[in-house]
Amino acid sequence: MRQPPEGQSGSRAAPAGAVLAWPQGWRLRDVSLSLRLAEAGQTLHAALEAEAERRRLFLWLPVMMGVGILLYFAADREPALAAPLAGFAASAGGALALRRKRLAVIACIALAAIFAGFAAATWRTADIAAPMLDRPRIGVVTGFVESVEARDAGARIVLLVTGLAGVEAGNQPRRVRVNVRSGTVAAGDHISAVARLLPPPGPARPGGYDFGRDAFFRGLGAVGSVAGKITLTPPPHPPPPSLALAVTIDRARNALTRRIAEIGGGQAGAMAAALVTGKRGLITEATNADLRAAGIYHIVSISGLHMVLAAGTIFWLVRALLALSRTLALRWPVKKIAAIAAMLGATAYCVFSGAEVATVRSLIMTLVMLGAILVDRPALSMRNLALAAIIVLLREPEALLGPSFQMSFGAVAALVAFAERWEGRERTQPPSLLPWPLRTIWLAAIGIIVTTLLATAATAPFGAYHFQTFNPFGLLGNALALPFVSFFVMPAAVFGVLAYPFGLDWPAWKLMGVAADAVLRLANWVASIDHSTLVVPAFGAAALTCFALALLWATLWTTTLRLLAVLPLATGVAVAAKPERPDILIERDGSGIAVRGKDGRLAIAGRPSAFVLQQWLNADGDSRKPADPGLREGAACDGQGCVIVTPDGRSVSFARDRLALVEDCRRADLVVTPIPWSAPCKAMLIDRTALSRDGAMALTRANAILPGQPLWRRLAAESGQDGRPWNRTRPRPAAPASPPAQPAEDEAVDRL
Repeated sequence: MRQPPEGQSGSRAAPAGAVLAWPQGWRLRDVSLSLRLAEAGQTLHAALEAEAERRRLFLWLPVMMGVGILLYFAADREPALAAPLAGFAASAGGALALRRKRLAVIACIALAAIFAGFAAATWRTADIAAPMLDRPRIGVVTGFVESVEARDAGARIVLLVTGLAGVEAGNQPRRVRVNVRSGTVAAGDHISAVARLLPPPGPARPGGYDFGRDAFFRGLGAVGSVAGKITLTPPPHPPPPSLALAVTIDRARNALTRRIAEIGGGQAGAMAAALVTGKRGLITEATNADLRAAGIYHIVSISGLHMVLAAGTIFWLVRALLALSRTLALRWPVKKIAAIAAMLGATAYCVFSGAEVATVRSLIMTLVMLGAILVDRPALSMRNLALAAIIVLLREPEALLGPSFQMSFGAVAALVAFAERWEGRERTQPPSLLPWPLRTIWLAAIGIIVTTLLATAATAPFGAYHFQTFNPFGLLGNALALPFVSFFVMPAAVFGVLAYPFGLDWPAWKLMGVAADAVLRLANWVASIDHSTLVVPAFGAAALTCFALALLWATLWTTTLRLLAVLPLATGVAVAAKPERPDILIERDGSGIAVRGKDGRLAIAGRPSAFVLQQWLNADGDSRKPADPGLREGAACDGQGCVIVTPDGRSVSFARDRLALVEDCRRADLVVTPIPWSAPCKAMLIDRTALSRDGAMALTRANAILPGQPLWRRLAAESGQDGRPWNRTRPRPAAPASPPAQPAEDEAVDRL
């Protein structure tokens, strides 16, 4: 063959002045990268097509609704309902108009779901809104007793207020919750008593649990305690019709609680009663601590586990009884009849146990899954779980922010996703060589271990975010306790409730007490193991968002798309591993502070409440208890206040006296005081007026370079939220000019 002349290519010669091609190696790498990107794009497109064919996009509707709810709660003032409704209508109309364009329809539906969540939250707030107490008060309160919960010392009652001394009728809270140390009252009584009441407090630290918001959505406008004698008085008007049913149910619950607790005996009886009636007041804090350390505290809160066990027991019992008749078994839809009976039984269980938020949510999930049986659909499916989540979010949008919703739906999503993968596996395993009884026990044990591991992994980030604790022996506690709960406690509860009207319930409650006692002994043993409870530093909402996205991504997809969940998971771990811990924490009423000392741990000055102090320690990853004397080390105190020196030499003063306040304003870098102060102060000052306005505060050291720059960055728990109805009333700026309060009232308020 003829060869081209030297210096020419095989096809044509390069023109003069032309730029030669890039090196061959660079071009190969460039082509290889392009091919890989194209291949990845094709794989991603194929995976999305497969997910769409399997109708998995529907599962993201409640997620989009959750985004809208989060946007609502992120607003700094109360939005108008018309805006999200208009957005929903526009998005729905766009989806209808663009129905031939697939991506546009998906985007419009996602926007419609976001607007729907936003509108549901706005509607819920407007529907439940009621006045909140403006400031702490001591006076006579009258009202109907709506519910009574017996406790170790006294009782806790909820009053439907008919009168409150010193407060106009239009500004009175609708409901208040008070603790009673002596006296006997029953649901339905109209009482009068002197009570110490205060607005539901805000978070104990920025980013912490907001009891005020939770109380608002529970319908509580004030909390407190009864100071004197309770008197039965004639009501000023007939009770509302809705109260009659609530009173009847509460009296029946209290009667059954007393019977179960007496027959079961001790804390076992108290736990058995809580599982049936939802009344947990008789369970002591020591028992609760053991259950938490063992990772089985969820068994005393009526939720998904109890609802499934109760409904499952009724379903199995009705189906087994109907199957005894050959005619019924062959001619009647026995399975559907059993499902209807289980639905009725689960609804009655929810109503009788108090219809708490978690219980209602579990009922909805159970009804959806039992309803799937009626329409010949699989009961356990991710689609049913998504439908239950949509119903719950439309009914109670605020539940999205709580640990109960997050942990229950997270655990169920992980379990359903595993069940789907397990059902779709290739069944090529060799037959088991174990005999039938041992094989059944072995499979049950493996099932408990696997489900506990999955549920623990799915709920651990939410538990760490809300409670700053992790129970490493939760697998052991659940593996030991759940068989007793599943095979003895809950079946006995069903039979006990059925036998209760006939007076033949004693054996059931006795069996429940014996099984509950075994559970408590196991919990105490697990709790006694070293490091059964680990305290982890609090991380922020960004890390929690990453963890939640990783869980959703891994459970809602079925193709290789789920592998991408490792990206948000790794991001969440990286963010949570380096939490920003404040250097100073200040209680919302100024009664105490915590300052990071030279050893890197918090030192306490003042008298913060044990509850608040425990939250501070948990958020800091500190396993010490509020009574630990080491918390006072590093604080130099006298009768007028305390001084703590930070590792960088800055002086923090906690002043309880006006004379000490004057002196510390000249010498300290930061002064915190529970005294309202309007005089000049050379130091950075945080007084009672600022705390009353902004709530609890956290301060982080700032790198001040120029004179006049603040030494600390301040973050307040309740600042910027004046426009939300669940926030307490802020004091007006002109407060220093008002006349001073009476000393007796000041002292009483301080004790509150």
